[in-house]
Amino acid sequence: QVQLVESGGGLVQAGGSLRLSCAASGRTFSFYTMGWFRQAPGKEREFVAAITWSGGSTKYADSVKGRFTISRDNAKNTVYLQMNSLKPEDTAVYYCAAAKTTTQGMSVMSGIDYWGKGTLVTVSS
Repeated sequence: QVQLVESGGGLVQAGGSLRLSCAASGRTFSFYTMGWFRQAPGKEREFVAAITWSGGSTKYADSVKGRFTISRDNAKNTVYLQMNSLKPEDTAVYYCAAAKTTTQGMSVMSGIDYWGKGTLVTVSS
């Protein structure tokens, strides 16, 4: 079992930055591909970014490419999402996920093993 706890959400003005963290506990964190998803009010959950266990491969949704950066520190069992140049349309609950899959598999929500409970990001215009 892996427990995932997100933090770092909050209210920020458009153009600002936030860094989300996802702390993992339980089974060996480093064997999992980790990902970030988001769900805006009234919309379906969507893929944001993913990173392989080694950190050697990443994948991003087109809507966040060039603005968001995913990274991980296996020694700290933590994955991060640095979000820059935030836009009002980035407002959503952001969820962390873990899966023994590829970043491509993560991007289509294939075989997600664990989800966090989410952290709210609100971007004001």
